[in-house]
Amino acid sequence: MESQIPETPSSLHSLHRYKHIAIVGISEKPDRPSYSIALYMQEAGYDIIPINPRYAGKTLLGKHVYASLTEAKSAGEQIEIVDVFRKAEDTPPVAEEAIAIGANMLWLQLGIRNAETARQTREAGLEYAEDSCIKIEHMRLS
Repeated sequence: MESQIPETPSSLHSLHRYKHIAIVGISEKPDRPSYSIALYMQEAGYDIIPINPRYAGKTLLGKHVYASLTEAKSAGEQIEIVDVFRKAEDTPPVAEEAIAIGANMLWLQLGIRNAETARQTREAGLEYAEDSCIKIEHMRLS
């Protein structure tokens, strides 16, 4: 499975620069892409911060799950990349929160595109990737 957008220097360089990734919409089910991609990135040496209000307070991949990016940031988590596993129409509020907490990049997974999210994220000065799998991009670097 290959990324549907052309390689962007920004996204590839971001994986070299940033090591703290919030996974918004992570599932506790190992067969779900959000879980397996988070596990892969964690095994590759990245700090994973699980975000899902459904599992808030639980532990996934040995990490505390937060209800929101704001809660994670308030708890002292460093968040550089916000990797989103949500429906396209649900991404603008995630972008707003990523901007508010001072994240460096917003990354929408394969199949997720939203023009409003792209606009607001770029206008705020964050790096941005959409319709792209962070795991696939990381594997290209290896």
